[in-house]
Amino acid sequence: MSRQARLLSVLALNLILIVGLVVVGIAAHSVGVLAAGGDYLADSGAIIMALVAIRLGSRLPTAKRPHGYPRATAYAALVNAILLGLVVVLVIITAVQRLLDGAEEVHGLPVLVISLISATAMGIGVLVLRADSDEDGDSDADHANMRAVLLDTAADAFAAAGVAITGAIILATHGWYWLDPAVALVIAVVIGYHVIVLIREVTATLSGR
Repeated sequence: MSRQARLLSVLALNLILIVGLVVVGIAAHSVGVLAAGGDYLADSGAIIMALVAIRLGSRLPTAKRPHGYPRATAYAALVNAILLGLVVVLVIITAVQRLLDGAEEVHGLPVLVISLISATAMGIGVLVLRADSDEDGDSDADHANMRAVLLDTAADAFAAAGVAITGAIILATHGWYWLDPAVALVIAVVIGYHVIVLIREVTATLSGR
């Protein structure tokens, strides 16, 4: 499977899941599920940019651009990380507000079901993208670009698994609704840390260090 085909496969998974996550998140009053939907939306845009960057990076040099587009994929990875960072900030703000104001009732069963489906789908996406890391001959920018998409997909699987556990606990206890924004906050902080690491790697690549 080509790199473009792998990215398109994961993009399709993201787009399909976004609709389900948003609908269930609103119906179940779950900030965790809504956060996952926003994350998937940002990831979809990032994957599209990655596909465009790969296309630009594969173009032959011209008179105006004798060196082609060697840094196109690195810039796409940087934008990808920034978009995910913005989603992280939004999730943190929403989760903190929900905790301070008092979490409203969350319906555990739909949260559990949609999150398990999302975790499974993104887990498949990780396996699809990891196969790309075995390819040789890529530039550092290409690797950074694919690493950004792989990181997003792995974070999605992790986040969905965390929300699924929360849904199961809420379903079993018929309460503990504060767990939903609390888990969303923890997930956002963990993903935010990896975003910072990724941004450092990409900027190092762009600066030639």
